[in-house]
Amino acid sequence: MNAALLRMVSVCALGLMATAATAGTEELPDDIRENLYNPALMDPNQPLGDSAYRDFVAKNPPPWKIGYASSYAGNTWRAAVMDRLQNEIIPKWQGLGMIDEVVITQSNLNDATQIQQIRQLVDQGVDAIIVCCSNPTALNASVEYAYSKGVPVFSGIGYLTSPYAVNSSANFVVGGRMMGEWMANEIGGSGTVLNVEGIPGASASDSQNVGIEAAMSEHPDIKVKGPLSGMWTDQVAQAEVQRWLATNPGKLDGIMIQSASELGALRALQQSGRDMVPITIGSEMGALCYWRHNPDYVSAAIHAWPPGDDFEMIWNIMIRTLQGQGPKIQSILTKPVMMSKDEMMAAIPEDCSEQSDQWYHPGIEAWAGKAYLDNFFLRPADPEAYDPATHPVAN
Repeated sequence: MNAALLRMVSVCALGLMATAATAGTEELPDDIRENLYNPALMDPNQPLGDSAYRDFVAKNPPPWKIGYASSYAGNTWRAAVMDRLQNEIIPKWQGLGMIDEVVITQSNLNDATQIQQIRQLVDQGVDAIIVCCSNPTALNASVEYAYSKGVPVFSGIGYLTSPYAVNSSANFVVGGRMMGEWMANEIGGSGTVLNVEGIPGASASDSQNVGIEAAMSEHPDIKVKGPLSGMWTDQVAQAEVQRWLATNPGKLDGIMIQSASELGALRALQQSGRDMVPITIGSEMGALCYWRHNPDYVSAAIHAWPPGDDFEMIWNIMIRTLQGQGPKIQSILTKPVMMSKDEMMAAIPEDCSEQSDQWYHPGIEAWAGKAYLDNFFLRPADPEAYDPATHPVAN
């Protein structure tokens, strides 16, 4: 079964998953359940059972040694994550006395390498491991190995299907629907649009496509081409879109593209000599700057995963779990942030660079602040106020 058919099966399965999809969410506030955990807005593979760490407390007291098993370092999104981690997060939590060091590995999209690196981090004595944007099933055995050694694994910006992982991200089906519905409104409900996904097989990419395809199914007068694989990398997306434009001379009305690639699509359009059709802009500063210099280009941007904020979200979930706050469910989700034209004009300076490889961030409090995360823990508390001296010693 090919990837497109698999995704369509997932869309059709949404209506059959209502009972299972809400199985572990009863303890969440009604508004969060309705807006983010509604079965009609959920990737049917998103793990939503009770967390394995409801009664967990880190076996060692702070300061903790953390492993970050990154799957990729080849795009600006990952660079922005590393900037937030190394220049803000680590110094902050070391200053609070809760972190000793962070051991970072890179697997360059090789699942076998990442599996080996996770096991090595466990054997090196880390207290917790964060993974990012990984294959949803390939790491499950290594996650269970970590769990057996008392080391919780936290999957940021996409889910793992292991019951021993804690996941966090925006609800990417919601984000994909937002992208599709926005594009449909932008082009008047009819036309031809090109769909450029991220990394096929990564849960974050596939979930966004589930949402996009669900939205497009409600607009039969829109013909969707693709998907192409932009690999969440501007250079790759630019080459793929340029190749498609060169071999498809017909009318194009818009491009739906996952962030970390939209600047590449803009450049491809500019170099093609075609009209600048609407593109789903995310958080890349170069693309936002193009909009700043051309205010009537599009009506809004959708921040689906601002890298620093997204990583800080899973980091804060990890710290709370190590402290013993008890995550309620396997997947802690937030909602993508829509940016209006007026908000963009206020946030993006006029002297910005359209060549910028930096990212715009709404800020961690706007993305998933302390009060918001409190909803997902059995014993919520301000993680920054934790006294390491009070940490219980495990038997």
